[in-house]
Amino acid sequence: MEQQSHMIYMGEDPEVPSSAMTTASHVDQDIPDPHDELAAELIALRQQAKNIAIIGSRNIPLPHQQLIEALAYMLVKEGNIIVTSGGSSGTNAAAIRGAMRANPDRLKVILPQTIGHQPSDVQDQLIGVPNIQEHPEWNMMTLADASRLCNREIVDAGQQLIIYLSHSSNTLHSAIEYAEDNRKIVTAFYLD
Repeated sequence: MEQQSHMIYMGEDPEVPSSAMTTASHVDQDIPDPHDELAAELIALRQQAKNIAIIGSRNIPLPHQQLIEALAYMLVKEGNIIVTSGGSSGTNAAAIRGAMRANPDRLKVILPQTIGHQPSDVQDQLIGVPNIQEHPEWNMMTLADASRLCNREIVDAGQQLIIYLSHSSNTLHSAIEYAEDNRKIVTAFYLD
């Protein structure tokens, strides 16, 4: 049985003409590496002092909420700032819980309206959050319209976006498009 091995040469191979090596490396550059985008996202997650926007669906199972909470906790522990919106359940609530456990000063919550326009359970969750930005000028809008504007502001505040959504969520899909148009790193987790 013949064994195969793969070797990487750091310099020129005396048995391969340099023109052949140039052609081979040129061909390799034309083929995109499917892992490059993932590697860029992972590197960006590990860099210090980033503002990372985390938004997503309110209707997600408890195990997913626990993962989001753990991710937010870990990102804050590594020195990042989490930017999210309010919510009594789901993605935003989990991000708030994780960031608050790690370091409340590294959490920024941007609301689509004022605290007074939020349901009482959301108001309760926001007790103790030191950095809340309200938008009284959006109080007269529908919550859907105010949320769209809020999501854009959250995306603008972060260097990258982590988003949890279903394929049918138009508001969250528009946030992804907005982030991509503004050249943000986007990590989308589809729940369906």
